[in-house]
Amino acid sequence: MPVFAHPGRHRVAVLARQMLLPIELGIVHQLFGQAREGATADGEPLYEVVTCGLRAGVTRTDGDFTVNVPYGPKALAEADTVIVLSSHEDYVQETPDLTAPLADALACIRPGTRMASICTGAFVLASAGLLDGHTATTHWRYTDLFARLFPRVELDPDVLYTDGGDVLTSAGCASGIDLCLHMIRCDHGTAVAGDVARRTVVPPHREGGQVQYVRRPVPALSAPATSAAREWALRHLHEPVTLGQLAAREAMSVRNFNRRFRDEVGTTPMNWLAQQRVGRARELLEESDLAVDQIAARTGLGTAANLRRRFQVALGTSPSAYRTTFRGA
Repeated sequence: MPVFAHPGRHRVAVLARQMLLPIELGIVHQLFGQAREGATADGEPLYEVVTCGLRAGVTRTDGDFTVNVPYGPKALAEADTVIVLSSHEDYVQETPDLTAPLADALACIRPGTRMASICTGAFVLASAGLLDGHTATTHWRYTDLFARLFPRVELDPDVLYTDGGDVLTSAGCASGIDLCLHMIRCDHGTAVAGDVARRTVVPPHREGGQVQYVRRPVPALSAPATSAAREWALRHLHEPVTLGQLAAREAMSVRNFNRRFRDEVGTTPMNWLAQQRVGRARELLEESDLAVDQIAARTGLGTAANLRRRFQVALGTSPSAYRTTFRGA
């Protein structure tokens, strides 16, 4: 008898191991479970999510309670996407090899299945060789251990998540929110992902990377934040915006503003501005019939050629192909 009961929906299997973090399990079910056709509360669910383990039954968490995992590894064989949660056993992993039960479970997964990990679940994907030659991330506290065990993986310790197409990773457990919203956005567009984010009361997209959360040996700076400049920039995306203008909004020198912005957001002001413009262009491609050159003008990217170049760099596709995909979806 099949594990998944709704063949028309995208099937997500969550692989939970002993000493799991319950927040990660809740994130996957909450976010994918709220994705609805048409980005409306009464739309048909777009995903079916089930939880499985190396064996079915009671699974320990890092809290004072357990969870009952209903399925064993057979659920993995039916999944379109498999999401591997973290476990306390990752923190003390001594070799790059999979345990026999974990290797047997992963052997059930069909070729072509999309694989993703939350937090140190990346250790599992790396042990299986799925991250060799890919860029990956994991929690910043365990990046040294990860790099030592898996030298063939290109580790990026600063980002919130990575997307290698058929294999994705996220940083700390809360970055699982960013990753799940990203997958929903890739599958069904910004309208659906934005609706999930709104109903979950989380940002649809967080800027910067996990570098902003790493404990530093110096006290936090007391200078004013850069949020007012960011809010102003978002209202003026269609205009040329300079670093000097942004700094002036906060009454800072350009040098001080640039430093504070990087500390706060995790990237440079101009990189952040480019990301916002591409993000706005995505929304207009999905939600309007504007021509590409009109969208380029409204987002401050200037020309259709520049918009196409930015899209290729950021998303690996063209604006027209993006519109066809997500307007069709």
